Amino acid sequence: MILVVSVILSFIGMELASWLIHRYIMHGPLWNIHKTHHQHKGGWLELNDVFTLFFGGLAVIFLVVGLEHNNGVLTCTGTGITLYGLTYFIVHDMLIHRRLKLFGRVKHPFLKALAEAHQDHHKSRERDGSTSFGLLLIDIKYIRKHFRQGRKT
Repeated sequence: MILVVSVILSFIGMELASWLIHRYIMHGPLWNIHKTHHQHKGGWLELNDVFTLFFGGLAVIFLVVGLEHNNGVLTCTGTGITLYGLTYFIVHDMLIHRRLKLFGRVKHPFLKALAEAHQDHHKSRERDGSTSFGLLLIDIKYIRKHFRQGRKT
C-alpha cells in the first residue's frame, strides 16, 4: 500500500512542482529556453524540450537507484514521475498542441477545460502576462464552463 501511495504522491507532487517551476523558473530566469514554446517558429522540436529531458533523467535516476538498492519508495517515486511525464506528453503534446496527430479534437469537458486554460496561457508570447501554469491544476472557471456547456449539448 505504501508503494501505491508513493506513486500517487509523486504524481501529485510533479503537478505541484511543475506549476511552481513553470511559473517562477520557466517564466523567470530560464525564460530564454521556455520562450521557444511561446514563440514557436515551426519544426517538431524546440529548445524548451530540454525540460522534458531533465525530468525524464530525474525519473531514470530515481528508478535506477531505487531498483539497484531495492528501495521501493525511490522506485515508486521514479514511477510516479514517469507516469506524470506520460500524462504530460499525452495531454500537452498530443491533445493540446497536437505535436503527434494520433487523436481527434478533444470532446470531453475536462480536456476542453485544460485546452482552454493552456490557450489562455499562450495568449502572452512574452515572459510576463501569462496565466494557467499547471497541466492538470487549472482555475475552476474553465472546468465549470466546459461542464456547463457539456450538459447543454
